[in-house]
Amino acid sequence: MSRMTTLMSVDARPPNLLDPITLGDWQLRNRVLMAPLTRSRSLQPGDVPWALNAEYYRQRAGAGLIISEATQISPQGKGYAFTPGIYTREQRDGWRLVTDAVHDAGGLIIVQLWHVGRISHTSLQPGGAAPVAPSAVKAEKSKTYVDASMARVECSMPRALETAEVYRTIDDYAHAARIAREAGFDGVQLHGANSYLVDQFLRTSTNLRTDEFGGSLANRLRFGQLATEALLREWGPGRVSVRLNPTNYPPSMVDADPTETFTAFAAWLGAQGIAFLEVMEPFAWREGEQVAGPEVAHATRRAFIGTGAGKVVINGGYDVARAQAAVASGHADAMSFGRLFISNPDLPSRIAAGAALAVPDSSTFYGGAKRGYTDYPAMRVGT
Repeated sequence: MSRMTTLMSVDARPPNLLDPITLGDWQLRNRVLMAPLTRSRSLQPGDVPWALNAEYYRQRAGAGLIISEATQISPQGKGYAFTPGIYTREQRDGWRLVTDAVHDAGGLIIVQLWHVGRISHTSLQPGGAAPVAPSAVKAEKSKTYVDASMARVECSMPRALETAEVYRTIDDYAHAARIAREAGFDGVQLHGANSYLVDQFLRTSTNLRTDEFGGSLANRLRFGQLATEALLREWGPGRVSVRLNPTNYPPSMVDADPTETFTAFAAWLGAQGIAFLEVMEPFAWREGEQVAGPEVAHATRRAFIGTGAGKVVINGGYDVARAQAAVASGHADAMSFGRLFISNPDLPSRIAAGAALAVPDSSTFYGGAKRGYTDYPAMRVGT
């Protein structure tokens, strides 16, 4: 076989999880992304990232790209105890420890920008005020945790944002995006999933507004679009991502036509040329809790791809074999892994070696210190 034929054969093979890929302005060494994972281990007071967080992310710098844990853009955006923020000087400097550690280890990291909306409690809000939301609709099926016990409590009744406050919240996204640049991140991701504020504006069950941010589909899309545009102004499309969960949970949060809603938003995002869309699919261990089937996620993915711009990253509790099949078939350009990255800090190396994967200890997911956070060992050479 000639050298040219050999090269053509290699080029024609299906893509692999360990192949490099370009996502927007980022050149990734592999297609194994670390998904955003709330771990609730920021330094108090002030919700400040610190040395423990830097070590955690440094250990996982072999990912093609790290998407940081969800990070609140303002004090009002907080919904869980001990989660980090990105709006103060102290938080900026704390995140700089993290980004420097990842970069020194050869990795890339972007920050996921987060406002929880109604998924909060008065004890977490400035002055003990009510959480804010598109509309005063209580999150009946959702709970949060407010102290070191990590005991779950019901979310508080929210109040509806005034129209002027909605625009100020968009300004908070822009401010957080600027802080992210100062903190040394490689880009940003808008958290538009999992029943938080952007998602609340999208869905008919949680958005009962009658101003320019509610009612019609165009109006319900507006908040997410303006938040995205704020990030684009700060970073440019090649360093911006958005995460969506079209199948979503809990059952109390539904949409009259999720396919219409999410395909419209995905098509708009594609037209902006963002680096990639992260689409969440139903999780196997949450079967029966979804409010829409996987076909909605697939339609969302196709709507984004149909614009001809950007790449799609899939997340949904995939194991390595299913993830490899999804990438090889073209269902996804890359995969983001959550739980597997918790217990396997060197996940890409383990995949390359065909090594066994450690199982995470779910009792240590939220809060605490090193245990279940930075004490998972890397693979031994030769295993």
